[in-house]
Amino acid sequence: MSPAEKKLLTFFKRLVESDRQSLLAFAEFLCSREKAESAGPVPEPQPIPRPEGESVVAAIKRLSATYPMLDRPELLNESSVLMTQHVMQGREAGDVVDELEVLFRRFYDQQFSNRNGLDS
Repeated sequence: MSPAEKKLLTFFKRLVESDRQSLLAFAEFLCSREKAESAGPVPEPQPIPRPEGESVVAAIKRLSATYPMLDRPELLNESSVLMTQHVMQGREAGDVVDELEVLFRRFYDQQFSNRNGLDS
């Protein structure tokens, strides 16, 4: 661990929980700003037609292929909630797939909205 990392960890440990969350949020902001500034043109989704009667798992695979540029760990939480609703609560696959499509598009729009002059 570098001296700067040790120093940051020391400061982090001294903070109360609410200030730790603020520091983490600021660090995430700085990282996302740098990522957006250094990135090239906005990659376009590669649409794959939705087959009739598609399963939720197949939809996640299809949408992951459609949006390969998305940061998957961020999607994991929300898509797993939808998968759980389908498997554990019996929610209809078609409804869940509809929401997954909206979810992936929303993440795409959020991730790339401030690049190439696209502000939403």
